Amino acid sequence: MKLIFEMGGPGRGCDLIPDCKAPDCTVGLAQREKKPMLPEVSETEISRHYTELAKQAYGVNDGFYPLGSCTMKYNPKINDQAASLADFTQIHPLQAAADVQGCLEVIGEIEKALCAITGMDACTLQPAAGAHGEFTGLLVIKAYHVSRRDQKRTKIIVPDSAHGTNPASAAMAGFDVVNIPSDANGCVDLEALRAAVGENTAGLMLTNPNTVGLFDPNIAEITSIVHEAGGLCYYDGANLNAIMGIARPGDMGFDVMHLNLHKTFSTPHGGGGPGSGPVACKKFLQEFLPGIRAVKGADGYEMTRGSQTVGNVHGFYGNFLVVVRALCYIMTLGREGIPEAAEGAVLNANYMMHQLKPYYQMAYDHTCMHEFVMTLQREKHERNVSALDIAKALLDHGIHPPTMYFPLIVHEALMVEPTETESRETLDEAVKIFIEVMKQSEETPERMHEYPLAAPIGRPDEVAAARKPVVRYGRE
Repeated sequence: MKLIFEMGGPGRGCDLIPDCKAPDCTVGLAQREKKPMLPEVSETEISRHYTELAKQAYGVNDGFYPLGSCTMKYNPKINDQAASLADFTQIHPLQAAADVQGCLEVIGEIEKALCAITGMDACTLQPAAGAHGEFTGLLVIKAYHVSRRDQKRTKIIVPDSAHGTNPASAAMAGFDVVNIPSDANGCVDLEALRAAVGENTAGLMLTNPNTVGLFDPNIAEITSIVHEAGGLCYYDGANLNAIMGIARPGDMGFDVMHLNLHKTFSTPHGGGGPGSGPVACKKFLQEFLPGIRAVKGADGYEMTRGSQTVGNVHGFYGNFLVVVRALCYIMTLGREGIPEAAEGAVLNANYMMHQLKPYYQMAYDHTCMHEFVMTLQREKHERNVSALDIAKALLDHGIHPPTMYFPLIVHEALMVEPTETESRETLDEAVKIFIEVMKQSEETPERMHEYPLAAPIGRPDEVAAARKPVVRYGRE
């Protein structure tokens, strides 16, 4: 399709704005020498252009979207409606507490709910996303050690099965990263952990369930090893979908964690945002939390700051409308519905995994949690069919492919997360397509390098796109 700059013609437009009668004002700054190059198109052309773009996009409303570790599930539209109410959208964060009691109640109520779900004592809603929450949690850990004048604790331990943002967040917070391997079962190698901890250990970052979709059976021993060494335990809650309402990180020995409201609690995920990555912690860390918190007093909700806060990590209260959606979702599901959603996610993943076992090699042949990982290493070696080839072929069957080449500890990986919102019929149809694509790869392996044949875009030069991206349209 054409770019919008390639449409229309000089002088064409659709605005009805009257000429400005205000006098010109010079601000003393450098002025443009020529007008900005903006498209000149009619209203009909604009409408058709964006309609065509929408047709070429794919989302959860179009079909199966099993993007592993990202939780691309259907989210009830009533939560979007709640977040669109004028009493939430028309406020200003600098208004006095007395004027925004309803909004502060939303903040206070969801903080209580998230603490109940996670087994923590306090929460901040400031972080805008998961990795932002990781960084914030690490700042809290750092502030805790500094407050105790224990500056020698400079190392954060990160298992190789953690989310890739974990080591990056630790490095950004000024820590040295110590990577430890997984054992043969895809979980933390306890002996490697014992060898890694010491008097310079600030903490451990653990993704659980981990990126191969497994709940670590040694979770209590892991946190005990780190605590005995004087470190704190950080829980990456991005995969909370599998355990919410069933198991609580705070009960496992974790001191601080983040959640992804945009993955677990209803804001549509993907497309660049918005997100929210609240950080919850045990009571002994709550004075280090960033930002302003809503605390209920005798005369209503008040705004408070921790006495040793690490400062703001975002403006005001974070992405408030994401919080509104999340509270609506939590209140709708309730105490019974939240664990039911987790059970559905785990059931769907295991159902699909067992259906595919005869055709695809599983990276770890155990009962999984909300996602599972397949390896195409055998197919790559025997007939030069890669995980990328399988993923591209799936596009021609009308479903979004799973995550490719992640986690890094699995070669030729395909990671599938079917989510709890998919029906058995949808899963059966997806399994049928996966099997059909695998059979195609066996019968005509050379043809697999040509897929997709029917998608809007075939196989772009991904190396050139990464190294020499064209991010703007320009002409002389």
